[in-house]
Amino acid sequence: MPSSQAFSRELSLPETPLVAILMCTYNGAQFLAQQLNSFEQQAYRNWSLHVSDDGSVDGTHAVLRTYAEVWGDHRLRVVGGPQAGFARNFLSLTCRADIVADYFAWSDQDDIWSAEKLQVAVDWLRNIPSEVPALYCGRTQIICEEGIPLGLSPNFSLPPHFKNALVQSIGGGNTMVFNQAARALIMEAGADLSVPSHDWWCYQLISGAGGVVHYDPQPRVFYRQHGKNVIGSNSDWCARLRRLAMVLQGRFYEWSAQNIRALESMSHRLNKDHRKTLKLFKVARKRRLPGRIACILKAGLHRQTLLGNLGLLLAILLKKI
Repeated sequence: MPSSQAFSRELSLPETPLVAILMCTYNGAQFLAQQLNSFEQQAYRNWSLHVSDDGSVDGTHAVLRTYAEVWGDHRLRVVGGPQAGFARNFLSLTCRADIVADYFAWSDQDDIWSAEKLQVAVDWLRNIPSEVPALYCGRTQIICEEGIPLGLSPNFSLPPHFKNALVQSIGGGNTMVFNQAARALIMEAGADLSVPSHDWWCYQLISGAGGVVHYDPQPRVFYRQHGKNVIGSNSDWCARLRRLAMVLQGRFYEWSAQNIRALESMSHRLNKDHRKTLKLFKVARKRRLPGRIACILKAGLHRQTLLGNLGLLLAILLKKI
């Protein structure tokens, strides 16, 4: 149950940036209260929650109403989603002009945030000039349906970069917090893009536009794995085999095509070097094997780990990039 603490006194503090938590829900009643409770327990207090519900028919709305009654409408607001998939739901919520804040944090409905999650992200973002698009993301602690720890997501040690972003998503949207400049890019690109996932798109767009991306190796989110996950963990061998199967089935090839189209629509925001990299990637996908390898090498595309790069090499050889 929500606390009866008077949140209104903590909102709109002039010296404290406001964080808009952007949560998308769909039949999430089972775990939703635990996530909402973790917001209540944040060390960073100046936040508001905006929920886009994609047509839930379980008890999701009842849970949200219970918290709204305690927190107040100024603290929690619910809107209807586009009902066109999770990526479109997050993008449409992010692009709502009536949500005004200094920073924006994406949230899933079934995770649990550590108490310092927002504070750590805001501390980093405040050091970035406001005109520079900035994205904070990081590692997660994976938990099972009952909340028991199962392990950690991979720890990516190479610096985030557009040459990595084209072929790999390193930070889940449930870890991402970004500034107004980054949000402006997302809004300019629009809510109706056809992209595989909102978080991968954000990594590509922000890094491609010359923004700053920070990957936190310390987990700040308890990422729940259960049967209803749209996208599961990528940390075990079963997940790696699933990804390999998707590569062989051509899923990665189609995802790359979607990302390329989306990035080309924002090519005027990409810096010169990244436009060249994107062009090489696009050309490589149509070349025969020798030319394909040459273009990929020239572009400098890479994944974060040895196994990841071996998988990328396989995709290149099979023309599945």
